[in-house]
Order: sequence, then structure tokens, then C-alpha cells
Amino acid sequence: MHPTGNPRLLDKLVTAGLITAEQREAARSVVQSLGERVEEALLDMNALDEAKLLKFIAGEHKTRFVSTEKLSKADIDRATLDKVPHKFAEQRTVFPVLFDAATSTLSVVTPDPDDLGLQQELQLVCGVRTISTFVGRPRAVKAAISRAYSGDIHAFGNLDRSAHEQFATMLNVYERNLVSEETMADSLARETVTKERVLTSTDLEKGQRGEEFIVARGVHVDGYLETVNVLVTLLENSRADLRGHSAQVARLMRRVVERIGVSELDRQELVLAGFVHDLGKMGSYHLTALNVAEYEAHRTTANKLLSSPSRLLEAVHLPRDVENGVLLMYERVDGKGIPNGVRGKDIPLSARVLALVDTYADLTQNPRNPFRQTLAPAKACEVLRRYSGTVFDPNLVDLFRIIVTGEDLKARLLANRHQVLLVDTDPEDTTVLELRLLEQGFEVKQARSAETALKILAGGEISVCVSELDLDTSDGFALLTEARKHPFGRNLPWVIVTNRTARGDAQRAFELGVADYLTKPVSAELFVAKVKQILERYSVKAGNRGVSGALSEMGLPEIVQILWHGRKTGRLKVRAGSESGEIHFVNGSIYNALWATLRGEEAFYAMLRLMDGEFVLDPTFTAPQQVIQASPEALLLEGMRRLDESGR
Repeated sequence: MHPTGNPRLLDKLVTAGLITAEQREAARSVVQSLGERVEEALLDMNALDEAKLLKFIAGEHKTRFVSTEKLSKADIDRATLDKVPHKFAEQRTVFPVLFDAATSTLSVVTPDPDDLGLQQELQLVCGVRTISTFVGRPRAVKAAISRAYSGDIHAFGNLDRSAHEQFATMLNVYERNLVSEETMADSLARETVTKERVLTSTDLEKGQRGEEFIVARGVHVDGYLETVNVLVTLLENSRADLRGHSAQVARLMRRVVERIGVSELDRQELVLAGFVHDLGKMGSYHLTALNVAEYEAHRTTANKLLSSPSRLLEAVHLPRDVENGVLLMYERVDGKGIPNGVRGKDIPLSARVLALVDTYADLTQNPRNPFRQTLAPAKACEVLRRYSGTVFDPNLVDLFRIIVTGEDLKARLLANRHQVLLVDTDPEDTTVLELRLLEQGFEVKQARSAETALKILAGGEISVCVSELDLDTSDGFALLTEARKHPFGRNLPWVIVTNRTARGDAQRAFELGVADYLTKPVSAELFVAKVKQILERYSVKAGNRGVSGALSEMGLPEIVQILWHGRKTGRLKVRAGSESGEIHFVNGSIYNALWATLRGEEAFYAMLRLMDGEFVLDPTFTAPQQVIQASPEALLLEGMRRLDESGR
């Protein structure tokens, strides 16, 4: 079950006329910002009362509900409580209320009465024949568990206190119109300065690049970014078509820079740029790199508002990379942007990534974008590609397309690929080579130091190593020499790609047995062609390696379709929380499925409900027998029909 509850509940409540579209969006913002469940967000907002909400949910799942008041007065006998272990009750938010020994039926209250996996676990753990589920408010169920099992007499008294205080403070400030861009800047400034302190020489060195903002002031960076997220989300509540836009940009920024492999500090700074990039710009025009490049009115407005975020947050002392990213996000790689006409890599990485993801978020979220309709991810990426090399960095466009369309994961699922290790301190250089290798069916790992490279090489799965000579704490020659001392590196094909131009380096490299020596800049296409030739020359074989990923990255129905059409054989292992299962494939056909106590088709349908979790494809596994006779297409159609009927 999704950690924030049923994601479709809000839409259903709007359709039923129980909440307005505006309340739905406000609730989504709270869920997104605070990680709260949908039900609690609605109740905290007073969008509707508990009885109406629980009655609606109960009606959806054809069961009954138990109010907070009734749960607070419930006196459950110890025999019933002992049916469900305390730890299990807490972990799965389920409270036993009645046990009928005659029919071996256990009745429980849970926020998720439709959670089939929970019911199956309960049957197994409690040793009962039937589970009957009632709906309860999430916090009320937790309070009942705390009081009944732990004896906490204040459980219900404290039920809403902290959540209401937090939400009411935010909401009251917003409703009284006290949250403006200026007061937000003041608030952030006050929050970061916790006490007077003495600056050391180390602090001053950090302050030169803005690290004081995140590290030296003693503020936990994740908590700080979450504060910024909440405040900016409140400011954007009035942006009808762009509500939550900056949070979406920040999430995309994180995905891109994590893939590039920048340092943790740089990563946090770029995410912060995503959150604050639109402060002071929330007018009639949405100013993206694409809009500013295409429309003169947008360009004129952008020229006036370039420094608004930095000005509003002047008291906070934004890190230099954040300021530069926001200030230069309308520059173009062809040098025709604003404000300085900077081109190519002279534009900071933060600005190039921000320009890209801000435009993508606008195209996929804002119906008032230049196309006057929200675009699907693939179409939005096609628009970005159209402006690749003029407005946007072409290498970042290619990387971003792979990230948001899942093509990288699809390629990994469909192929047993050679693994290439790229050893270089420059994440941008290696990203360009990585993209071309991925497109040609390779799997790529990256190392920023010799120490990391040796650890990866020791795993024994690398087919070819590509290394720079200039490394931070070591030398590429030293890395090669050390690798040759071990079985994993003795016969490993090795390629040098370096910025060095010293006359004797190439000769020394070949004396040490490298397969090729290239100087930067190198054509990515030529580089990949050489790697292929080297692998053929060394007769290196690709092994059957597993593929892993997250269901949030690609849904289970899509994974099944890819393996089906790709005629893959293997075992797809799936885990969601404490639950796990597997699906067996033989030449694309589904032979069997297991989930908790279920087997065959019912297990497959149960797994299709999963929205979060992890998966691993083991291509070495062969199914012992065929239990499922239906085709993957028929299974998916029936599974989706069941999902639609249950509302997921």
C-alpha cells in the first residue's frame, strides 16, 4: 500500500462532490510537502469531517467504518489483542477488535481495508481462516494500538496535537496573507541563524563557495530543504496551473545530478536552486528557458526579474552555485541567451540543468505552455531535443530523456551487457561517454577516484576499464599497475582517455599493456567504436547479470510488457516493505507467480497492485514448471480490470 494512502482518493472525492478541486490540490501539496497520508491531510484542512470521509472510504470498499471516538472507548480483551503481535500491528497499522472462534474470523480496523497483502499476512501470522476489515482513521488506529498494547493513556489525547499545530501555523500564516516573498526570505534568514558562533579559518574557506549556508550554521540540510519546500509550496498555491511546480523542478534536479554523479554538497545546492528559481517571478508569464528564447515579451520580463530570487533571499547568503544557476538559467548554449551571452560549458552546470528541467516541468504540467496543452514525457523530451544545441546542452538533453522515459532501465532489462568502468574526476566528461555507451547496449559504472575504481574492479564484473591519467589522489598509471597485480585486472582490457599531452605518456601506457590511448576531446562515437573493437579483440564475453530497480522508476505492468515482448527468461523478484514475491518468465511467457500465500494468477494480480517497492531480474533462473497458462496480455488485461474495479 502506498505510504501516503490511496492516491486516487482525492479524485474520487471531487467526483462525488465531497471536496472541491482547490481542496484536492491543497491536500496534494500537504501530502507532498509533509509526507502525510491523504486522509489526515483532508482532516487537518477541515475539507470534510471524519464521519463523511470514513463513510465514503467504507462505501468504496463495501465495508464499515470505526470512528476515532469509538476506537478511543474500545475495550479489547487480551485474547483478541494477542492474535496480532504488537510489532506487526505497529508496522502494518492494523488493530484487532473482535475474534469469532466459531468461524475463525478476526475483525480488524485499518486505514487500508483493500490491502490484500495485509489480509493474507494476517491470516498467516494469526492462524485464522478469515479476516474482516473495517476502515479507521490512520492516526486513530495508531493511537488505539499504542493505548491497548503499550498502555499509553494519553494516546488519543495527543492524537492530533502536533499535526494540527504544524499545519495550523502554516495555514494561518498563509490565510492571513502574511507569507510573501519578502517575509519568506526573512523567515529563512532567522531560521538558519541559530546562535552566535566564532568563524574558524575552515569556516571562512567553506564560506567562499557558500558552504557556510548549509554546513557551518549547524542546520541539517535535509530539514532546511524541506522547510524551503513547504514555504515555496504555500507561495505557489495561488498558481492555478503551476501549483507545486518548484517542488517538481527540485525533484527532477536531484534525479539529474544524482545520475551525473556530483558531490553531495553540489547536489543539495542544485536542488535548492530548483526550489527557489521562480521566487519573485510568479507573474502572468512563466519564464522558462524555452519561453524566453521564443518570445520577446518573456525575454524582456526575464531581463527585469533575473536577480529576484537572490535579492529576496539576500539575508540567507545563498551559495554561489545556487545564485549563478538561477541568474544564468536563461543563457543558451549557442551564446544567444541572457544576461551575458555565455555559451556552452561556460554556463554553470546548475544553470544548464535548471533550464532543462524547468522547461520540461512546464511542458508536462502547465496547460498554458507554448503548445497550449500538457505534453506526455516522450513528447516533452522531443521538444527539448528540437532545441538541443541551441537553447539546451545536447548531452544533458540525452541524459534527461533516458532518465524520464525509463529507456535506460528498459535497455538493462532486455540485454545482458558488457560492463564498462569509467574512471575520471570530471562528471560531465564521463556523462557524455556514458550516454553513448548506454545507447550501444553497454552497462556503465563510474568511479571518481582510484580507490573507488579498485573496489569496483574487485567485483570481477567489469569487461573494460577506461581511465583518465590525472586523478585526485593518485595517478592513472598507478591505478593500472595496481590492478595488474590482481586476478581481476591481470588481463582486463584498459583504455586511457586523458587531458595530458606529455610526449612520453602514450609510450609508457602501451608498455603497461593498454589496449588504446586517446587524448581529449575525443569523439564519443569514435570512442564507442574503439571499445567494441577492443572487446572483440580480447574476446570478452558478457555474463548473465541481474538487473535491479525501483517500481517508482517503472511500474510492474510495464516491466512485464518489456520482458514479454523481449521474450526474456528469468525470475523477477519483487519486494514491497516486508512483503515479497516473484514472477517466472520463459521466453516471455509467464509460467508462475508467488506472493505471500498466493500462487499462480492470483499472486500475479496481487503484485500488480504495488506502486512502491524494488525488483530484481535474475536471468539465470529457469522455471521448474508452468502453472499459469494464460498469455501475458490476458493476464495484464484482467489485472488492470481488477485494479480499476478496486480503485487501486
